[in-house]
Amino acid sequence: MTIKQLVKDPLNLIITGVGGQGNVMISLIIGNALVKEGYLVTIGETYGASQRGGPVMSHVRISRETQYSPFIPDGHADIILGMEPVETLRMMRQFGNPAIVTIINPRPIYSIDVTGGQAEYPDLDKLMEAIKELSAKTWIVNATEEAQKMGSPIFANSILIGALIGSGVLPLDEKSVEPILQETFPKEIEANMKAFNKGIELVKQ
Repeated sequence: MTIKQLVKDPLNLIITGVGGQGNVMISLIIGNALVKEGYLVTIGETYGASQRGGPVMSHVRISRETQYSPFIPDGHADIILGMEPVETLRMMRQFGNPAIVTIINPRPIYSIDVTGGQAEYPDLDKLMEAIKELSAKTWIVNATEEAQKMGSPIFANSILIGALIGSGVLPLDEKSVEPILQETFPKEIEANMKAFNKGIELVKQ
C-alpha cells in the first residue's frame, strides 16, 4: 500500500460542535477511512455538559510513522470542521494559528441560556467574519439547509464529511470513504452517498 505524503506530520484535525450533532460519528468515519489507507490515527474526545447541547470536540491526529497522544496542543490544529459557529470560533481561539483551514456549517445551535433569555447569541455575520479572519482558508457549507432539502437534517453529517474530503485537506478521496459510509449506514447508503457527494460539490463551487 502506498501511503500519500502528509502536508504536515502529524496532521491535526478538530471536529467541533454540540452534543447530539454527530461529530463523534464523523470522527470515527474519518478515522476508520484513514486507518484503512495505512495511516496511524489517534482520536481524543472531549465533552462539555453531558446532556445534549453541551460542547463536544474530537481531536483527530494523523501520521505516517508515529502514534501521537490524543490531544492536540494549543495553537496546533491544521483543520477545523465546525458544526456550530460559536463552538468553531471558540476552538479557533484556543487551537488556531495563521495557517489553519476551516470548514463551517453556519447553522447556530442555541444553548439553554439563549433559549431561556439569560444570554444572547452573537451576531452570526460577525461570527463568520471573525472565523474567516482567523483562517488561512474558509469554506462555508450550508450543510443543515442542504440536508433539510434532502428530507432530514441528519444528512448534514454526510454533507460535512463530503466537504472535508472535497476540500483536499485530508489524504482521502471518495473511494477511501465510500466503504466506511456503507458500513456505517447500510440501510440508508444511497441517501448518505447523495449527501456525501453534495458536500464535495459544495466546496468545489
